[in-house]
Amino acid sequence: MPIGTVKFFNENKGYGFIQPDEGGNDAFVHMTAVERAGMRSLRQDQRLSYELEEDRRGKMSAVNLKPAEETAQGAPATGAAE
Repeated sequence: MPIGTVKFFNENKGYGFIQPDEGGNDAFVHMTAVERAGMRSLRQDQRLSYELEEDRRGKMSAVNLKPAEETAQGAPATGAAE
């Protein structure tokens, strides 16, 4: 699950972009993905984990948004395979 930083989000227009930590193209994020994640909006420089999904137009967009802190805290409890 990539992690990135909100570069821009316009609540009135209902979309924005997330800059991935690993570099590459910014991820488009639509207000519907924000609402599905239980958030009201995004703020600039907010850290998120997300998944990329192809939308109906064939473009990639961020979905399954989670605060990056939540992902980092959950990692040790779910990850150690022995």
